[in-house]
Amino acid sequence: MSDFWQRALVYPIVVLVLSLLLWAIAGDLPAALFFGVLMLWRLFFHLRNLADLQRWLASPDTRDVPDGSGLWEDAFSKLNKMMRNLRKEREKHAAALLQMEQATSALPDGVVILDASDRIEWCNLLAVQHFGLDATRDIGQQITYLARQPEFVQYLATRNFSEPLILRTTRQDGIVLSIKLISYGKDKRLLISSDITQLERIETMRRDFVANVSHELRTPLTVVNGFVETMHDMPHLENDMARRALNLMGDQTIRMESLVDDLLTLSRLENDQNPVREEAVDVSALLKEIFKEGQVLSNSKHQLHLEIESDAKLSGSREELRSAFTNLLTNAIRYTPEAGEITLRWAEKEGCPTYCVRDSGIGIAPQHIPRLTERFYRVDRSRSRETGGTGLGLAIVKHIAMRHQAKLDVVSEEGKGSTFTLVFPARRRQ
Repeated sequence: MSDFWQRALVYPIVVLVLSLLLWAIAGDLPAALFFGVLMLWRLFFHLRNLADLQRWLASPDTRDVPDGSGLWEDAFSKLNKMMRNLRKEREKHAAALLQMEQATSALPDGVVILDASDRIEWCNLLAVQHFGLDATRDIGQQITYLARQPEFVQYLATRNFSEPLILRTTRQDGIVLSIKLISYGKDKRLLISSDITQLERIETMRRDFVANVSHELRTPLTVVNGFVETMHDMPHLENDMARRALNLMGDQTIRMESLVDDLLTLSRLENDQNPVREEAVDVSALLKEIFKEGQVLSNSKHQLHLEIESDAKLSGSREELRSAFTNLLTNAIRYTPEAGEITLRWAEKEGCPTYCVRDSGIGIAPQHIPRLTERFYRVDRSRSRETGGTGLGLAIVKHIAMRHQAKLDVVSEEGKGSTFTLVFPARRRQ
């Protein structure tokens, strides 16, 4: 028998034995009264300790654990020890939480914890400033009730967080935020906001500089090219060295003019104040024009094919789409050896219009594919210059795709050719 039961049964056994002795000496009535009074006293003892326990349970954080006696003393002692351990754990967790809050407050980014319904569970000081929140009053509120800019609401609704959202806030003039959403745990999301105002200003200065310099270069290049052509046509120019020099100067001037044109195109595409001119574009007719131009550029050196499998029209800028489609075809012609095959294809995939250029050219190594759309990035610099490329064609394609909410997919293998595909969202189909 355990110690608990021994101690618990001692009192009733002793009372019972004494009652039996009293019964033998004085009779049954005195013995029954003696037994009843002692058991009632024991019941009162337990009830008093239970009352002490109930009072303590009503406010355990402000009251001390009762002392008790007998078995109750052991129980209260264990409760007291458990409460001390619980307070230590609570203090440890509170210190860890305070440290985490201090660490997140020191971050250079705003942080908001959202639940599955986009309700705010916690936010740091920078997030309060970025979104105009109240760190105590707004807990439990849906963030779209407080940050109501349409692009932000749409970003949350689409649930496509692969790319950050660039948001120009209305609460603070001139503040530009980069918004990222990261899923973690069970239906939890971390909303991170970064102030990129200075970076945006630097980027704007860069774009303005490139645009201004490119614009200013146009006139002198046109003049130089005009003089080169005039000198090249002079009837008494018989020096072979001079004629070769003039030919080289003419080629390089034309190349520089092409580079300036591409830089100006990029600057225009990057300008947020230049929205897409929406119109219904007959892609089938447009591709037939581009296909004829490609045949002229190829000069019968390649096998060109045009596959039109959809009559869908696109909502967008005809000029920009023409530029993107032409750039992809021109690249294919430049990097496909003679007698190679190039196919232009207009079709639909799962309701999304797609423009595809497939070639049997030299192909691209996997490590180069992620950087193809960077400005002036060249897989083979010497070959790119020989083909007359400016290094800006795919950068232009990328920006046009972004302006039309399209995605550029590249599949390539060295020695087996490449496939460039522009996938447009279904909402742009007409």
